[in-house]
Amino acid sequence: MTTTSTTIQGKAMTVLFRIVRRFKSHAPVALLCAVALSSIAGAATPDASVAQPSRTILVSAAHMLDVRNGRMLDNPQLLIRDGRIVEVRNAASDALPADVERIDLPGKTLLPGLIDMHVHLDADSSYGGYTGLQFSDRFWSVLAVVNAQKTLMAGFTTVRNVGADAWNDVGLRQAIDEGKLPGPRVVTAGYGFGATGGHCDSTYFPPSMEQDSPFNADSPEEGRKRVRELRKYGAQVIKICATGGVFSRNTEPGQQQMSLDEMRAIADEAHMWGLKVAAHAHGAAGIKDAIRAGIDTIEHASLIDDEGIRLAKQHGTWLSMDIYNTDYTQAEGKKNGVLEDNLRKDRELAEVQREGFRRAHAAGAKMVYGTDAGVYPHGDNARQLAVMVRYGMTPAEAIRSATIDAAEALGNKDIGAIEVGRWADLVAVTGDPTADVALLESIPFVMKGGEVVKQAR
Repeated sequence: MTTTSTTIQGKAMTVLFRIVRRFKSHAPVALLCAVALSSIAGAATPDASVAQPSRTILVSAAHMLDVRNGRMLDNPQLLIRDGRIVEVRNAASDALPADVERIDLPGKTLLPGLIDMHVHLDADSSYGGYTGLQFSDRFWSVLAVVNAQKTLMAGFTTVRNVGADAWNDVGLRQAIDEGKLPGPRVVTAGYGFGATGGHCDSTYFPPSMEQDSPFNADSPEEGRKRVRELRKYGAQVIKICATGGVFSRNTEPGQQQMSLDEMRAIADEAHMWGLKVAAHAHGAAGIKDAIRAGIDTIEHASLIDDEGIRLAKQHGTWLSMDIYNTDYTQAEGKKNGVLEDNLRKDRELAEVQREGFRRAHAAGAKMVYGTDAGVYPHGDNARQLAVMVRYGMTPAEAIRSATIDAAEALGNKDIGAIEVGRWADLVAVTGDPTADVALLESIPFVMKGGEVVKQAR
C-alpha cells in the first residue's frame, strides 16, 4: 500500500469515527459507519498470509551461568529465533541450521539480563531537597529517556519502576515497546500512593501552595478506587507507602501510615485485576501489616524484626532491600541539596537495614534485587551486588536475586533465565562472576530480545 493511500484511509477513518460518536444513539447511521470502518481497517491491514522472514542467531561463549542451580556450563551455544531462545546446546552439538547469524564471545561468560525491582527512572540523584524546583515539569520526562538507556547499557534488561510523576514511566515504556528509543523492559506503577501527609504525598510545601498527591487514599474504599484509576492509565504494578520515609519531610521511616484494612483492600483489589502490589515499608509494624494484608513485595524493609522475617517466610512475601544506596547519599547527598533531616534518617537506617538483610537471608526469606536507583545514579545499579555478598549472600545467590528470583516475583516466565522459550535477554562478562560479582559493575555485552544493544571491543 502506498503512503498516499494510507494517509487517505487514515483521514477517512477519523471522519467516520467522529460520525459514529455523533450519532451513536441512531442505530442505522452507527451501523453503516461501523461497516465502513471495518472495510477501511481491513484494507489497511497487511496480509497475514504473507510470511515474514525469520531471523536466527547463534550466540557462543566460553561459559554460561545456569542461575536456577548456580552451575557454570562450558562452551554454550544459544540458538535464538525471532528474539527468543529456541535451543541451549553445547559447541560440540550437531551441525548448525543454514543462514544462521553468529555472535562469538570468546573468553566471555553468559548470564541472563539483569532485573532491578526498584527504580525511579524519572528521578536524578544530582538534585535533592528543593533544587529540582528550578526545572520545568517535563525536564524529568526527558531525563527518564537518558536514564533508561544508561540502565540498559549497564546490563539491566528489565526494571520495575515503582513510582513516577506525571505518568512519565508509562509513556517511557510505551516508547521503548514501540522501538522509538532504547531502554529496558519497564514494569510501570505510575504514581505511588499512600495516606494524606504520608511519604507518597507531597510534603515539602506550605498550605498556600496547595501541593498534594492526586492519589492519596485515606480509607479502604479510596484505596480500591486508586488501584482502578492507576490501572486504567497504565499501572502494571501497584505501589503504596505503608510507612514514613527517608526522603520526605515530616515523616519518620518507622511510622505506620496505612492501616491493615486499607492495605488489605488495596491488595485484594489489585489481585482481582491481576496486578501485584509493592509496599514501601521501613518500620517493623508497617512491614508486618503489609505482609498480613497480602502485599507481594516489601520495599526497603529497613527495620524488619524477627517476627516480620517469620511472617515473610510464612506468606512467601518477597523482600526488596536497597542496601547499597546509602553509600552514595552519605557521600554526595549534601552537595546535591539533600536536607540534613533526610541525611539524618538515612544515616540512622543504614547499618540497621543491612543487618536486617543479613538476618532475613540467613533465615531463608525470599529476597529480590531492588536498588532505588534514582536515589543514586542510574547505570550504577549493579553496585549493590557486592554489598549483598558482604552481608551474607554468595555471589550466585546475589545474581539469582537479580535474575530468576526477580522474574518469579514479577510473575514473568519470559525473562530471568537462559532457557528455551524465554526472551534472549543476555549479558556477558570476562571472568567468573560467581567468584567476583563486581565483574557485573562493568558489562561489555548486552542483548535484549535477540538484538545486540552493546558490544564493547
